[in-house]
Amino acid sequence: MSKPIKSMMVADYRRRFENVSNALLVDIRGIEANENNAMRQGLHASGIKITVVRNSLARDAFKDTPLETLIPALDGPSAMAYGGESVVDVARAIVDWAKKVKELELKAACLDGEFFEGADGVKHLSTFPTKEEAQAKVVQLVLAPGANLLKAATSPGSNLVGIVKEIQERLERGEEIAKVG
Repeated sequence: MSKPIKSMMVADYRRRFENVSNALLVDIRGIEANENNAMRQGLHASGIKITVVRNSLARDAFKDTPLETLIPALDGPSAMAYGGESVVDVARAIVDWAKKVKELELKAACLDGEFFEGADGVKHLSTFPTKEEAQAKVVQLVLAPGANLLKAATSPGSNLVGIVKEIQERLERGEEIAKVG
């Protein structure tokens, strides 16, 4: 391949992955065409794209970008999986497909500059909470002390109301109220 063609392809990769900061690398070699199409269509429905990349050109394109952490995994046939709501969603979807399609090899992933190596790394990433799940958990943690404080503040008052109500009911029935010592 001539140098101008390589330069054009590197520029295309830079343009295509310009707004991608988190992604997965997979090997889709050996997957039958029907399975490959079904997987790509299923992932596309979730907004996830798969793009086969040439390793040497991808290395040049990823330098000085957030995807630079994936460069060590660019070995052998590689395809980038990216898009969706977050890379965690991408990892979950790819891990689900890897259970169905045995030939799908999970190579690596990157999340905010952190490198997840191999199938174990990608599976570990798929267990992370999504951005929305993490935000919900933070809100829950922030609100919990306030809820506990409110419960503690209203609890003695509700106990007192219960005692007064019991005294009232006993007096209405004509029962004596014994003094507790």
